[in-house]
Amino acid sequence: MTVAELLAAAAARGWTIGVAESLTGGLVTGTLVSVPGASRVVRGGVVAYATDLKAGLLGVDEDLLAERGAVDEAVAAQMAAGVRALTRADVGLATTGVAGPDPQDGQPPGVVFVAVSTPVATEVHRLDLAGDRSTVISGAVRGVLDLASTLVSEAPGENHDTPAIESREVTDK
Repeated sequence: MTVAELLAAAAARGWTIGVAESLTGGLVTGTLVSVPGASRVVRGGVVAYATDLKAGLLGVDEDLLAERGAVDEAVAAQMAAGVRALTRADVGLATTGVAGPDPQDGQPPGVVFVAVSTPVATEVHRLDLAGDRSTVISGAVRGVLDLASTLVSEAPGENHDTPAIESREVTDK
């Protein structure tokens, strides 16, 4: 599904989108708004690059951040839920991870968590991406938009008989 098709699918459901970004630094939001008519769906985006902004702006639990660091599945889920609340959007997208070249929070470069929170479910994927910094960032953008496309295009309740947060590992190495 293209970005234009993602936006059209969200519009067809009457859903709006908010984005919380860390390692992608605004590229997810930029990709969405590059499509003509995106303003009908995209509410806004937050670049919470610093860990304290994840708590202060997006409501990520400070104890969770202190215990696990910013590169974590639960942090990604809370970022997606937090940006939904902050932007009053129906769908929240979130990216957090390590673009490199150095490890962060005990995670090696290439470890990325992408999350999407909808009125139906919240889903988080771990991506293990190979390559340099720009390749990892591009892969994170692609990963969160692919996940959003899947969840926004599903019929209500489809494939979500599991708990509210589902995680799947995706390896791009």
